[in-house]
Amino acid sequence: MQNAKELFLHELSDMLDAENRILEALSEQGDESSNSSLQSAFRSHYKQTEGQIERLEQCFEVIDEEVEQTECAGIKGLLEEHESMVEEDPSPDILDVFNIAAAIKVERYEISSYEFLIRLAENIEQAKIVKLLKQNLKEEEQALKKLSTLATEIEPENMGSDESDEERESAENEAREMAEEENAHSRPHIVKKSGPRKGRAA
Repeated sequence: MQNAKELFLHELSDMLDAENRILEALSEQGDESSNSSLQSAFRSHYKQTEGQIERLEQCFEVIDEEVEQTECAGIKGLLEEHESMVEEDPSPDILDVFNIAAAIKVERYEISSYEFLIRLAENIEQAKIVKLLKQNLKEEEQALKKLSTLATEIEPENMGSDESDEERESAENEAREMAEEENAHSRPHIVKKSGPRKGRAA
C-alpha cells in the first residue's frame, strides 16, 4: 500500500465488510429484543444499512475498482462481544440494555470510519463518492442519536439486590438506629455551672 487511493480502497472494502456483518447482527438483535421501541430501532436501521451497502458498492463502480476481500476486525470484535453475552443467558431486560450499549459502540465506530473515508475521498478528488459516503454518515449519526435517547429510557428491571423488601427495610432501620446511637454518644455533655453562692446574712 503506497498511496492514498490504495488506502481508500482498503478502507472502503473494510467498511463494506463491516456493514454486511452489521446487517446480520441487526436482524438478530431485532428478533431477540423484548422492548418494542428497541425492536423498531433495530429494524429501522436494518433498512438503512441495506441502503448503505448499496452506496458503498456504488463507490466501487464510480472509481471502477473491484471490491477487495477484507475482514473488518474492529466490527468483528464488537459483534463477538454480543455473542459472548448471549452465551451468558441474560434475562431479556439485561440483554436489551447490553444491546443498546453495544449498538452505540458500533455506531461510533462507523461514524469515525466514514469520517476517515470522506477525508480520503476528498484527497483523491472523488466528489461523487464523497456525496455517497456523507449520506451514510448522516444516517449513522441519526441512528446514534436515537439509540442514545433509548439508552436513557430503558433500564434493567433487577438492579442487583436479591434482598426482599422486608429484609431491606429491616437493614435500613438497623442502620438508622446505629447512626442515631453514634450521634448520641458523640454529642458533647453540657454541664451547667451554678452561680456564686450568696453568703449568709450577719
